[in-house]
Amino acid sequence: MSGYLLAVLAGYLLGSLPTGYWMGLAKGVDIRKVGSGNIGATNVFRILGKPAGVFVLLGDAAKGVLACFAGPWAAAWISTASADPELASRHALAGGLAAILGHNYTFWLNFKGGKGVATTAGVLGALITPVFLAALGIFAVVFALSRFVSLASICAAAALPLLAWLMNRGWGWTAILAAIGGLAIYKHRGNIQRLLNGTENRFGSKKTEAATPEVRP
Repeated sequence: MSGYLLAVLAGYLLGSLPTGYWMGLAKGVDIRKVGSGNIGATNVFRILGKPAGVFVLLGDAAKGVLACFAGPWAAAWISTASADPELASRHALAGGLAAILGHNYTFWLNFKGGKGVATTAGVLGALITPVFLAALGIFAVVFALSRFVSLASICAAAALPLLAWLMNRGWGWTAILAAIGGLAIYKHRGNIQRLLNGTENRFGSKKTEAATPEVRP
């Protein structure tokens, strides 16, 4: 088994841990059947309250950070060459990307997961901090002006490749962040439709336990 495969496996297993779903179960709620139906921190915050939402947000972000360390660590099991800094950074990237996919398509829930924003933030914070901070700033500004978590997430995701290019991170990172941002926007396609229809919930609005869960493939 190659070092890259081990890094991907470790990252995917970490990312696939459905923090929001398990938090809901601990509270006696299937978070997939209330609110937006999503297992992410925003829906948990609305349905289960601030402490649960903050816990899930930090937990999902931590999965991304840990996967970036777990990738090189797992790869080092089979090859001392993994200690090479450049190779280790590639294994970290492989683990981080796999964690995002693990969160979005977790095997625990029949490969139906969240939208990956917090986990992506954890990965970017660990691997490419300046871009993460700039994207976080964009998120904060859009959220402060609109109170839409989804719109802020979409804008930050769309800006990722541009930020990589402006910060001279090279075409490799630009392409990778374009793929990451594109996946995040794709996972928000239901939110985009609701934004266009004027039916998207603003953060802090009344709990929506009776709302119809969004349909996710």
